[in-house]
Order: sequence, then structure tokens, then C-alpha cells
Amino acid sequence: MNPDEQGPPDDLLRAVEALLFAAETPLSAEEISAHLEGADVKPALAQLQAHYAPRGVHLVERGRRWQFQTAPDMAHLLRREKDQLRRLSRAATEVLAIIAYHEPVSRAEIEAIRGVQTSAGTLDVLMEAGWVRVAGRRDVPGRPVIYATTPDFLNHFGLASRRDLPGIDELKAAGLLDPVDDAFDEAMEQRADISPEPTDSLENPEESA
Repeated sequence: MNPDEQGPPDDLLRAVEALLFAAETPLSAEEISAHLEGADVKPALAQLQAHYAPRGVHLVERGRRWQFQTAPDMAHLLRREKDQLRRLSRAATEVLAIIAYHEPVSRAEIEAIRGVQTSAGTLDVLMEAGWVRVAGRRDVPGRPVIYATTPDFLNHFGLASRRDLPGIDELKAAGLLDPVDDAFDEAMEQRADISPEPTDSLENPEESA
């Protein structure tokens, strides 16, 4: 970071770096800016990301939120055998994939894609893992709860956004999914193009409670 080069002031770089190191949770650019009297922090984030790219710690963006994490090739040094994630059941794996590719989606919509009923316990497992959240209610008769993935889901699978989701064949090849039946494969292959979540059909669950 040569101070003679054009770019964000060194004081701003250091302030952004300090905030991210101290933060208990990932921060959005807007949240970082709010701590720094509204400063434009995007150039500083980009420069810090480039600075840390060859180091043992990387600055990464996951779901429009920024955080430091161990470089992928160094992760094995910190891995603990006791912290191995319990392998998801076939049902939970299918539900997680459907939510990721179709969110926001209701339980009835999940069941329509899977062709079988989905127990509340399956959704509970995914929410306890921190990968799925309640995203509001569908603005239709009955006002069903709708579900979406979380920043933790993106972080666990190393995705910057949902647009980076791999195809079902890539997931299988990477060993992230157990083999699923042809009907589920077909449902995933025929998924609609991912687009930003519509805001007119969502309602804050706290406001509607």
C-alpha cells in the first residue's frame, strides 16, 4: 500500500482494517461507512482485499458483507476433529438445495418441488445450523412463511452470492451432496434464473407477528 499511489487515504485504510478485525460479525460497506462519518469505503475495501490476497488471511465478501477469514490453503491448520459438521440427511440436503436455488420459498412450494411432505424438523435442523432463516410471509391467502438462506450459508460454502451457486452435478462431483433421484435432478436443472428477491411480496415477520 504505497501512500504515493492514488487511492484511499492511509488513515481510512487503517480504520476500515481495524473495524473489520474487531467486528464480531461480518459488516456491510454501509455499516463500515456509518462508523467513519459516511466515508466512501468501497475503494478501501478493494485495496485491502488485494493487499491480503497473497497472505494467510483473506478479506472476503459474502452476501454483500465483509470479513477476514483464513486463506483456503491454510484452513487445515485450524481444523478441529471434534468440530466436524454432522452430515445432512437426504431430506435436509434436498430442502437446503431447493431453498438456495428458489428462495424465497414456502414449505408448500418446497413440497411441490420434492413431491413429498417436508417435516418441520427438517427445516428446524437447517435453521439451527444457521443456513436457513424465516424471510417473511408470502402475500397470498393463508400468508405462508417463506424461507431463504443466510450469510452463514454463503460463508460455509465459500460463495460471494447466490449467483455463484454451482449446478447440481458440480455439487455431487465435489462430494457436497449425496446422490439424489432423477426427479430432484430434473427439478434443479429446470430452476428459474436467479433474480433479486422481490420486495413487494415480503413482510417483516416481526411486524406481522
